[in-house]
Amino acid sequence: MPDITPDPLEELLARLREARAAAAQDPFGDPVLLIALAISRRMDDSLLDLDALAAMIQQLADVAAAERARRIAAYVGLDGSTPDLATLAERLVRPDPEDSPIPFARYRALVETPRFAAVFTAHPTFSLPWETNQALARAASGETWPEGLIHRPTAPTLAEEFRQAVAAIQRGRDALDGLAAALLTAAKGIWSDRWMGLVPRPVLLASWVGYDTDGRTDIGWWDTLRLRLTMKRLQLERLQAQMAPLGDCAAPLGARIGAALEAIEAQIAAVPEKPAPEAVERLAAVMLDRRDAAMTTTAPLLELFPAAIAAAPDDAARLALAVARGGLAAHGLALAHTHVRLNAAQVHNAVRQRLGLAVAADDMAQRRGLLAQINTALAEVAPQPVDFGALIAEQASAARLMLVCTQIAKHVDGSAPIRFLIAETETGYTLLAALWLAKRFGCDHAVELSPLFETAEALDRGERVLEEALRSPHYRDYLRQHGRICLQFGYSDSGRYVGQLAASYLAERLKLRLVDLLHRHKLDGIEVVLFDTHGESVGRGGHPDSLADRMAYLSPPQARAALDRAGLKLREEMAFQGGDGYLMFGTPTLAAATVAGIAAHAFAPVGPVDDPVYAEADYVADFFATVRREMQALVADPGYAALLGAFGPGLLDRTGSRPAVRQSDGMGGPMRISHPSQLRAIPNNAILQQLGWMANSIHGLGIAAEANPDAFQDLRARSPRFRRALAMAARASACSDIGVLRAVVDTLDPGPWLDRAGFTRRPGRREALLGVASAVERLDLDALTRRLFRRLQADHLALRHAWPDLPAMPDRLVLLHALRLALIHRIWLLAVELPDFSPRHGATRESMVLRVLQLDVEPVVALLEEIFPAAPGAVVGLDFHEPAPAREGLSYAREHAAIFQPMARLFGLVRGCGAAITHEVGAFG
Repeated sequence: MPDITPDPLEELLARLREARAAAAQDPFGDPVLLIALAISRRMDDSLLDLDALAAMIQQLADVAAAERARRIAAYVGLDGSTPDLATLAERLVRPDPEDSPIPFARYRALVETPRFAAVFTAHPTFSLPWETNQALARAASGETWPEGLIHRPTAPTLAEEFRQAVAAIQRGRDALDGLAAALLTAAKGIWSDRWMGLVPRPVLLASWVGYDTDGRTDIGWWDTLRLRLTMKRLQLERLQAQMAPLGDCAAPLGARIGAALEAIEAQIAAVPEKPAPEAVERLAAVMLDRRDAAMTTTAPLLELFPAAIAAAPDDAARLALAVARGGLAAHGLALAHTHVRLNAAQVHNAVRQRLGLAVAADDMAQRRGLLAQINTALAEVAPQPVDFGALIAEQASAARLMLVCTQIAKHVDGSAPIRFLIAETETGYTLLAALWLAKRFGCDHAVELSPLFETAEALDRGERVLEEALRSPHYRDYLRQHGRICLQFGYSDSGRYVGQLAASYLAERLKLRLVDLLHRHKLDGIEVVLFDTHGESVGRGGHPDSLADRMAYLSPPQARAALDRAGLKLREEMAFQGGDGYLMFGTPTLAAATVAGIAAHAFAPVGPVDDPVYAEADYVADFFATVRREMQALVADPGYAALLGAFGPGLLDRTGSRPAVRQSDGMGGPMRISHPSQLRAIPNNAILQQLGWMANSIHGLGIAAEANPDAFQDLRARSPRFRRALAMAARASACSDIGVLRAVVDTLDPGPWLDRAGFTRRPGRREALLGVASAVERLDLDALTRRLFRRLQADHLALRHAWPDLPAMPDRLVLLHALRLALIHRIWLLAVELPDFSPRHGATRESMVLRVLQLDVEPVVALLEEIFPAAPGAVVGLDFHEPAPAREGLSYAREHAAIFQPMARLFGLVRGCGAAITHEVGAFG
């Protein structure tokens, strides 16, 4: 085959297919490295330059993005499976077309009870520039993908996160209005005199953007207050726009809204950028002075709706008023409900400080004594006065957040509860301590405490955690006061430590046990709120097949049926995370389809579950226990940390406010990863995607399936629950390739570099390859990563044997990985060409080379450009009144042109490949 054709991309794809076909017959073949080497040789022979490679990567990213848009469209049902809202509403009124309509009271209960909430979260998953994100949403809605857009992200500010969330929420609210209109119209056809009294609110929206302080330092209490006031303003502006076309009947509502908006604008303007005492004093004055005008409940507005509806000139105006009232009643004085979040350790610190507790919350030996102490404190606690000055004085983050909740409930909106999410809840003491803080600051009526069961220990001990809390009469009284218990289930840490499939099983097990737990403590009549928070990719728990599968996967029919049999009302909640999640609300068309899918799930009848997975409980428990055991062993393997940290963090662009991994002291280079816990969960999963092996979704399945292959095949064929779980692994497998991983491991081994040095005939290349081999030897990762590879390969072989039709990575994605490896190899060859220099800023040439090998390229190039200036500087052309030496020695223009600039550009292309891989996978992390 000739070395060059009119289309180098197609030529490389053809060569890759040939190499993969040959490797299927050759156990020692390595098609990925073979193609990477072919690309490198073309660069050496000037058949491919950086411009051509950039164009090739852009083309691959555009194709991947267009394909991603098609998947998004199918995911939400734009391929024709989207439920029709009018039909859905008609079926609610008359489930059987041959029967009479259901009683009005029953229909009212159906549509006025919140059944589902979509929660907009903001972890660092803003993996696209805003313009590209919007183009992707429009392409999913039917427009043509505009090629040539930038795919690499830039880390958003808090303001940008909030802007993107608000845009998605506004489209979601529009779609909810469409749902409300359909429900009201269906009622109007049956109950022509009563339909306008309905206040439909079966689906809610919520947000923690600007309120989530777990692991973030860029959100001050003043930011949270400003953004919460902004959400109030946006809600009232929305309502004002709904009233404007309705004329005189809505005039009193419009006037009251206008007065409130004027007051809220003054309050927002008074929120300081920094909490200087004098500025906070002025804020307090405005908040209290304009409090009544701004309103703190929905009552003043809701009271005006009956008269407006009675005065409306026609049914169209009455329908518009009823829809607007439903949106206001559903969401209170905010565009979406409010979720705040922090970590359990922050709660423990705040309470220990105030109560003088000496026992640590995780001290199992003294747990009973600690629970007795906090229960005694709950019996004695009295609310203290709270003002805005307390926010300045308070140093404990959990106490400060509780104070913010108090002030929001008093001065912003007391009509809707604030969800108070507590990450890493692993003991009932955490809930009781948070309740003590809430009572102490007088906001226990306004906050819904919700533990987040996310770690493996929390999911394992979840029943015990709730049992410890429910033994407290104070906690039981608190739940009765609110009428609900709120629980959150996470898939970040659980997925990466025990595997995504095992995490799903553990979460379902806890949900099923919740029924007996509530019955035992005589809480049968309360509402159960189950919030599943996850990412959009298979690496974070969002089911890849469809929105319907995602909801059924996170909330299996068995759990819904168990709660229904026990007479417990269920509200399900689900995360839409960051820029990737907001795509499902990225256009009005997408938002309408997403809301329609949610409504179809929320109103689906709960019937008996006939799934063999529950009849084979012992096998299923053993299966997932095996997956969990193997994944935990993998996490404990030093080679796994070595693989993740070798150059994995360097493959990732920043997609949020938090760095992937903590920095080391000294020269500021990347910290050597000794355990996956040193990486944050989302980058951990993103690195697995970028390395081409999604271990958190497939590892351990091979050994689990091989233990009883007949049972595995039987459940695959007959169990919807089991099959839906395995669909996660199938998608992960389609994004994974053992050959790609082998090429990465080979890159970290000095042996192949020495082999290349022995074969090369290119002048100067032998020395460069030997230099890379020597540098890779100093990284000392080869033994660890090769042993790890064998572990992964053995499990993969077992899975392939048990599941012969397991999907494989497509050629286009394999080529992206090969392209990037070729680029990394070129960067490493440049690294060993770095000129020597005296130690500067704690850095030496040897340390710089190792940092480049770990892809810490950008700071290294910046430092090298400082050490080796490109031009002699300001002295050129000046007369210093003496004979001057030659100035040429002061310039390092050659190093810049031959090493630094190509290295920086190659690294940009490496990150460009990463952006294209994110498109292929479908989300970041």
